Amino acid sequence: MIARLRTALVAVLFAAAAAAPVAHAQKAEGVRPEVGKPLQAASALVKQKKGREALAEIAKAEAVPNRTAYENQVIAQMKSAAASAAGDVEATIKTNEALLESGKVSGREALTLVQSVAVAYYTKKDYAKAAQWTQRYFRDGGNDPQMRTVLLQSYYLGNDCGAVNKMLGNNVAEADSSKRASEEELQILANCYLRQKDTAGYVAAIEKLVVYYPKKEYWTDLLSRVQKKPGFSDRLGVNVYRLRFATGNAGTTNDYMEMAQLALQAGSPSEAKSIIDKGYASGALGKGAEAERQGRLRDLVQKALDESLKNRAKDEAEAQASKDGNDLVKVGLNYVYEGKADQGLPLIETGIKKGGLRRPEDAKLRLGEAQIYAGHKTKAVQTMREVKGTDGTADIARLWVLLARA
Repeated sequence: MIARLRTALVAVLFAAAAAAPVAHAQKAEGVRPEVGKPLQAASALVKQKKGREALAEIAKAEAVPNRTAYENQVIAQMKSAAASAAGDVEATIKTNEALLESGKVSGREALTLVQSVAVAYYTKKDYAKAAQWTQRYFRDGGNDPQMRTVLLQSYYLGNDCGAVNKMLGNNVAEADSSKRASEEELQILANCYLRQKDTAGYVAAIEKLVVYYPKKEYWTDLLSRVQKKPGFSDRLGVNVYRLRFATGNAGTTNDYMEMAQLALQAGSPSEAKSIIDKGYASGALGKGAEAERQGRLRDLVQKALDESLKNRAKDEAEAQASKDGNDLVKVGLNYVYEGKADQGLPLIETGIKKGGLRRPEDAKLRLGEAQIYAGHKTKAVQTMREVKGTDGTADIARLWVLLARA
């Protein structure tokens, strides 16, 4: 990623050199032939990317005695172009800065010199100076999009993550995708924070990537990090699996088996049945040496679901009569995963309102997940934003909100 962006700077460097003012040398207005002829030869060599040969021709013009101020100015301008074309960064910086300080160049001509100095400092690995000159380039009206890369890379390689973040900040969430920070730019931001061992900054950058450039590997990173956070509860394994399946990070035989068992343990045989069915449909289950064990799990899930359906009316009535809402949440979830969201979601909401919950934040998280399963994304986002648990529930809820925005 970084290498791809860096190679683009080679083109910037030569473009700046080729655009340097060589017209004076070609027209030779006010320049004597003994000065103008080698300068014209130098101009042709610059166009051929033969910078060192061009410098040799310029030396011939410099050897002419009694040069006029105008001749010296044209020589300096040609020397700037040749030095850039030759990749002589020290000479490029020296000649271009001298020209700019002379006050004899302006407009587009001056802007090209500023651009050359910025890229020369970048090539020299003086990233602070490269950033200063690139900022000047844009202040003076420059609009070459590749110079944005020079500035971003200068901040990054100079370990100025704050400047990278500030530079991208106004563009990250642009509604117009053509103006939005690119995926590679956000990767630079993430890598910058990673180099600085700033975990919070890194995670924030990855979160931007999953929203605007959602990919499995970004979600893999986020899910792994949330599970490793101090205090993250093991009981949220089923919630992590729901996110893994939703983001394409699950689908192996073990994933289906593990998720089905966790759903059973959570009191949701209807969800376990849905997972088992998907596993068989995908071909992940029902084959190989483990097919018999997988079949036993399928039978166990079906038995649990049959028992749940058989006692559903009784369980629902008892849940309604209970002083707390724990069983209402459980009954409602089973309805949702059976495809009966209109019956299930109101029960979960009633259970939460009734109170007395063993884990209120878990209940809100499960309501949000059920709403997403039922296709009620807007309501789900509202629910997830209300989850405040400190044991991982709020972290899981935040990831669901990011997925909903993607």
